[in-house]
Amino acid sequence: MEETAYSRRVEQSLQKKFRKDILSRFTKAVKDYELVGEGDRIAVCISGGKDSMLMAKLFQELKHYKERHFEAEFLVMDPGYSPANRRRIEENARKLDVPIRIYESDIFSSVYHVEKSPCYLCARMRRGYLYSYARELGCNKIALGHHYDDVIETILMGMLYGGQVQTMMPKLHSTNFKGMELIRPMYLIRQEDIIAWRDYNGLEFLQCACRFTESCGSDNQENRSKRMEIRELIRRLKETNPFVESNIFRSVENVNLDTVIAYKKRGERHHFLEEYDE
Repeated sequence: MEETAYSRRVEQSLQKKFRKDILSRFTKAVKDYELVGEGDRIAVCISGGKDSMLMAKLFQELKHYKERHFEAEFLVMDPGYSPANRRRIEENARKLDVPIRIYESDIFSSVYHVEKSPCYLCARMRRGYLYSYARELGCNKIALGHHYDDVIETILMGMLYGGQVQTMMPKLHSTNFKGMELIRPMYLIRQEDIIAWRDYNGLEFLQCACRFTESCGSDNQENRSKRMEIRELIRRLKETNPFVESNIFRSVENVNLDTVIAYKKRGERHHFLEEYDE
């Protein structure tokens, strides 16, 4: 009973205090990018962090709207969490009244001794496992908790470290699992608002739970990385230009191909000289 009352308070915080900054932005992304359709069965993928747990609660709220009929499976893949981290996920799910389904994998063991890009390999393997298990459950979509800040950081990382202009798309067709899609309904939600929601409700989530960084068990510790460097760069730029974040986000919505040297479409490269004299 106590857990149900707590969950209800968390839900009320989304309906009232965080309605504008979180709930409305969630529903806007769902509508604008056509992320949830009639009859969908969606695997809501929960890692144990604040983003994915909030996403689970937002999907529960979305079901109350009854504008479209869909089903949600709240899926937790345990790739080899420590017992303490596994308990943290289970306890948070109980507190928030999220009916999670946990399944086991041994991904951490598989990549633990990989020296080159173990995090990249781990992410790829986890994505594949999620697709596979979601399909077994009859799902046609998997939902991930990437948010607005992830999007703009990805844009800058691609430019500064990858030499390309690209973004993290709000939805993607799977290339390896025919008929399935990946959706990102947190696409328009700011990280600062997610943190505010977490702190307002006194919640504690996993930040990083893999064997490479098991000392990083809470949101208060973060690994240095290229993404952290980009995050710091954006913070500094924002000091002189308060619109820098929205401008980065909008830059990939306003691409003018008449001023682009070359671009790729469905894997095929095109150059401006192809149509220059036409």
